[in-house]
Amino acid sequence: MRRVRYNVAASLDGYIAGPDGEFDWIPSDPTVDFAALFAKVDTVLLGRRSFELTQRTGAPWGPGTRVHVFSRTLRPEDHPGVAIVAEDGGAVVGALRAEPGDGEIWLFGGGELFRSLLAAGQVDTVEVTIVPILLGGGVPLLPPDAPRTALALEGTHTYPSGMVRLSYAVQRDD
Repeated sequence: MRRVRYNVAASLDGYIAGPDGEFDWIPSDPTVDFAALFAKVDTVLLGRRSFELTQRTGAPWGPGTRVHVFSRTLRPEDHPGVAIVAEDGGAVVGALRAEPGDGEIWLFGGGELFRSLLAAGQVDTVEVTIVPILLGGGVPLLPPDAPRTALALEGTHTYPSGMVRLSYAVQRDD
């Protein structure tokens, strides 16, 4: 079964974006190996706001990567080249996970999509890079009403910028 990996930067107080959706507080650390991050990724999952952000700033993944955008408002005909998912995201991701191959599925964002896919049992790995800043508000890493989920530490990495990546496996009772 293919794996779904949620990889995100968060402030020390648990926000993935500031109060106005800004992310200018995330430092550019030249030691972050984005090539290694995307080496096995062949599918990306995004919520509407994250998709719109990548449309403005550029997508960090390479050509040929399949993109699924979870939105009830976007129209597929307005966004050729991406799959718009309006209903039953858990079932869609379950089908992607069941496809043959070993390419990883990257849950790019955001918090609402993470919550819904976590509740549907469709997230395998949670990787949070903690940025040494306190925002005091913004978009939470995990919105309220998320299911309680046990995690097992798989690894850590400290960057020269002071950021710390924490990698966890989602624990399941199956």
